[in-house]
Amino acid sequence: MTYEQIRKEPAILTYVKTADDTLAELGFTEHSFAHVTMVADRTEYILETLGYSKRMVELGKIAGFLHDIGNLINRVEHSQSGAIMAFRVLDHLDFPPEEIATIVAAIGNHDEGTGVPVSPLAAALILADKSDVRRSRVRNREIAKFDIHDRVNYSVTKSELKINEAQTLIKLKLQVDTHFSSVMEYFEIFMERMILCRKAADKLGLEFKLIINEQQVL
Repeated sequence: MTYEQIRKEPAILTYVKTADDTLAELGFTEHSFAHVTMVADRTEYILETLGYSKRMVELGKIAGFLHDIGNLINRVEHSQSGAIMAFRVLDHLDFPPEEIATIVAAIGNHDEGTGVPVSPLAAALILADKSDVRRSRVRNREIAKFDIHDRVNYSVTKSELKINEAQTLIKLKLQVDTHFSSVMEYFEIFMERMILCRKAADKLGLEFKLIINEQQVL
């Protein structure tokens, strides 16, 4: 089964939408189809650029699309609950056990705090997920009521994840409008994520660099 088929499965679409609806009620930024599609695309970019097999790239995209469905159950430990949900979905779709294992392990390890880049696919998923910082993820339309997560995401006017030609570096380049948030605030809420990105890059044989407003900060 392919990524394009997974994207059309009614049950999966329901889980993604309802998980995001749950987060909306809790005041979180957007985790719906825009987010999971971007994560799938960036996972594809990483694995494809580094020369992994076509099927591994496909599995990475599937993991990216499914990675946040655990938010349907609870935000707390959503990576683990999402892995269990993904296991059931993929098993019912007759995926081979080895492919299920690869996808589920990546989903179960994508979140900071508990996540570990246990495989190249898991590492690519971590980098793809943690690099999705952008203004359009902010749901709150009243700037005066922004919390720190709103301010940081809203301040990012451009985000680019790029592997260099020599395949030695992966750079997350952000353009930040400091009228809405300082660089220090970015680190206040995302430092743990950036440390996990560094570990993920290392798993892929890369060095991770964070560049904000053309200045390397990590």
